[in-house]
Amino acid sequence: MKTQFERMMNGLNDVEAFLAGEQEGFKAHVPQEVDVKAIRNRLGMTQARFSNTFGFSLDAIKHWEGGRRSPEAPARTLLTVIDKNPAAVLTALNPAAFAAAVGSSKTTTVRVRVDRKRQTSGGVKRKTHSAESGKRTSR
Repeated sequence: MKTQFERMMNGLNDVEAFLAGEQEGFKAHVPQEVDVKAIRNRLGMTQARFSNTFGFSLDAIKHWEGGRRSPEAPARTLLTVIDKNPAAVLTALNPAAFAAAVGSSKTTTVRVRVDRKRQTSGGVKRKTHSAESGKRTSR
């Protein structure tokens, strides 16, 4: 059995080979678990609004959050992208409606600021991710 370091080195070697043109494509790794409720809460949406906005059924959202069902791989992939960049998903799904929602008649780029807590040995540290500057700052 390989150590974690060996697996990481194999992954880095794969990236290097891909960048050098020696290997084609890549394999996306979809998370096994996605916290749907946490994603929805970070966006400040109700279950109904989240389901309507992103095209999920309301029942699916309720079952996923209640732990009765788990999202399949394609849904986990979409949920992961929603978590990381909701504006990109909204723009891709319905650019006209998204532009109207932000009050413009043309397609607009939206900067999303997300605060995430990061546990450190000294306590809770807040990291601010700003799409405007592209930098991380700690508070």
